[in-house]
Amino acid sequence: MEFAVAAAHEIPQDLAQIITEKQQSPFKLTYSDNDNLYIVVGYGEQAGGSYSIQVHELYLTENSIVIDTELLGPETGEAAGEEKSYPFIVVKTEYSDLPVIFQ
Repeated sequence: MEFAVAAAHEIPQDLAQIITEKQQSPFKLTYSDNDNLYIVVGYGEQAGGSYSIQVHELYLTENSIVIDTELLGPETGEAAGEEKSYPFIVVKTEYSDLPVIFQ
């Protein structure tokens, strides 16, 4: 299944607002418009920055879409910083009405 990680300017305004409202705690959600399906995984409040999120898998089964992501922390020896961050990822793919299974 083809997908792209959506850049901030590619995220629909309504979805960006939902993410802002939910970012304090871990969350998983889907959002769709007429053409695309957005799959969002947020990891809640984290101490410091330098986090990244890896998509291990995104695939289509007969009756669902499955996504598996992982939060990667700062590298060993890398300072996380003092400020809090709210890492999340928005994966953009073609529209589907199949349910999404988060692993």
